[in-house]
Amino acid sequence: MARKLRTKKGRTEYARRKAMAEPPFGQIKHCRGFRQFLLRRMEKMKAEWNLVTLTHNLLKLFRSGAPETS
Repeated sequence: MARKLRTKKGRTEYARRKAMAEPPFGQIKHCRGFRQFLLRRMEKMKAEWNLVTLTHNLLKLFRSGAPETS
C-alpha cells in the first residue's frame, strides 16, 4: 500500500474511495448506531440489512428536499 501511495495514479485511486461505497457504511455505523445484527440466520440478517439501508436512503431523500413525483 505504501508503494501504491507513492505514485500519482495510486494516490488518485485511493482518493476516489471517498466517493465510492465506503461512506454509507460509516454513516450507517456512526449516525444510525448500527454496529451488529440483532437477528440470526442469513435470510433474517439480509432482511435486517435491507431495512437499515432502506431507512438510510429514505432519510437521504427526505433531507435532500427532492420534489414529490405523481
